[in-house]
Amino acid sequence: MAITFYAYPKCGTCRKAKKWFQDNEVEVNEIHIVENPPSKEKLTELVTMSDFPIKKFFNTSGQRYRELGLKDRVSSSSQEELIDLLASDGMLIKRPIVTDGQTVTVGFKEETFNETWKK
Repeated sequence: MAITFYAYPKCGTCRKAKKWFQDNEVEVNEIHIVENPPSKEKLTELVTMSDFPIKKFFNTSGQRYRELGLKDRVSSSSQEELIDLLASDGMLIKRPIVTDGQTVTVGFKEETFNETWKK
């Protein structure tokens, strides 16, 4: 099972998730989310696959999110507009995003990783 791990190397949460994968001997294909953000098509697929509201994909504690004043825009924009925004700047995306093509997790909670990604 190929697992894709969208992460930002300087992100503490991403480092915790990466360590969890190493400790649990789970092999992942790591993608630098800022240098290679997921495309609009890939984001649409991830959002659809996850059943999470699109708001969950935004890095709401990030500087870019605040700079762009997205708090109000997220609730009033269409999903297509929000996906365009996410695809335009990897720093807007909550990380890490992990997927195996069927399941998606956003962020890192050890309990969720144990349930979802442990072999």
